[in-house]
Amino acid sequence: MSGGEVFLGLIFLVVVAPIWIFAHYSTRWRAARMLSKDDERALAEIWDSTRRMEARIENLERILDAQAPGWRRMAGE
Repeated sequence: MSGGEVFLGLIFLVVVAPIWIFAHYSTRWRAARMLSKDDERALAEIWDSTRRMEARIENLERILDAQAPGWRRMAGE
């Protein structure tokens, strides 16, 4: 190896390689931050299910309040 080849190798290792690695992993990190379409769909389904469940619980509490007024005290609330 001549001195020029060693110099070019060092320049590559010191300048080019770190920039290349940084650019590669920053784009990977940016892509990993975003939700896929399947993840978005699953999240929307979970959100809808949660809202329906919350409405059901509120209706059950209303029914219990009407039929068994002291149920909250007995349940420890």
